Amino acid sequence: MNKQQLRNVLVGTGIAAVGGIGTKLAVDYFRNRDKEEVVDETQEDAQPTSTAEVAYATVQTDSVQGFLDSSFGEAGRYVPNRPPKVFEYQGEQYMVIWARDNKQNKNQMLAFLYAPEGRKMIASVGYTSEKTDYNINLENTPLAVEVNGNQIRSGQSETEGTNEVDLVPVDA
Repeated sequence: MNKQQLRNVLVGTGIAAVGGIGTKLAVDYFRNRDKEEVVDETQEDAQPTSTAEVAYATVQTDSVQGFLDSSFGEAGRYVPNRPPKVFEYQGEQYMVIWARDNKQNKNQMLAFLYAPEGRKMIASVGYTSEKTDYNINLENTPLAVEVNGNQIRSGQSETEGTNEVDLVPVDA
């Protein structure tokens, strides 16, 4: 993976990176709900040294607003409420955005896969403390959505409510 691949995802969506591209163990990266540390821009290409690592770009949270507005056609419907993640994991590029859905009054996690044929939404999870609804298509990836300690890889359904939803490596 080189810096250019992740930068192409960022440029294509109009999202601003803060600092450079770094690597870290996937389990640590996915569990971090806070902003990633800013990596030195002058470092060499970020190359995961094993399948247990991700290469990631530190993303400016408010820069995803334009992407959300243009992607969903309603300015201000989705407002980012947690630092987004743009990363490469096991050879594929992904973007995950956590936002407040002001129309349906719930939080939303939106996950995208970037492939040669374009961007594809692979997970959409709406959640409140009362209920969680989801449409997930992760069976061809090494990822799952974690809701209340349970990993979900595919399907469209509802489950009990939660205050946090994470994208995680399968069985991490």
